[in-house]
Amino acid sequence: MGGVWLAACRRRPVVGGLSSSALTRGGDPGYAPPMTPADLVEIELIKRLKYRYMRCLDQKLWDEMALTLAPDAIASYSAGKYEFHGRDDILEFFRESMGSPSFLSSHRVHHPEIDLTGPTTATGTWALEDVVVDASRDFGLRGAAFYTDDYVKLDGDWRIRRTAYKRTYEEVWKRSAPAPQVLTASWWETGGRSQLPLPESVARLLKS
Repeated sequence: MGGVWLAACRRRPVVGGLSSSALTRGGDPGYAPPMTPADLVEIELIKRLKYRYMRCLDQKLWDEMALTLAPDAIASYSAGKYEFHGRDDILEFFRESMGSPSFLSSHRVHHPEIDLTGPTTATGTWALEDVVVDASRDFGLRGAAFYTDDYVKLDGDWRIRRTAYKRTYEEVWKRSAPAPQVLTASWWETGGRSQLPLPESVARLLKS
């Protein structure tokens, strides 16, 4: 009885004759083995990779963050408003836009849905909640989004190959004023894309 139960738990859900891994973005229908303990280990390693990426973001640890990204990584934030190709360009964006000590942020990701799509590839969806305080600009921001990621295993370690998020909402306010918050993004009204004006330094990066 115990063996039958364990075997059933290891099987991935099947929809229309395909396992769940075959239905993910970019998934290979030919790669759909039963879930194994080794798969769970790989999924846990991918979770730790994402957590490390977010920690480095808030702690401004750009050199350590580089270890979470593939050299050819692509980032597409706020429904493509901020898009960068290559690890160096992504890190330059963060250094330029978030490097100031007055720029404080808290990014929390949860509810991961991770699928292994091959021996060295995977996809993931994450919920995001974030808060930004920029004292130098008298600026506050609060929002939520959903990340969609692609992962690749390079030299035995998982890396982020593509990361993107689309806003469910975003609101901003002046921290010194009791005025109501201003909604600047909505999944439905703005397609998840922020309507905040681009800082000049970031606008130059996007044009280059």
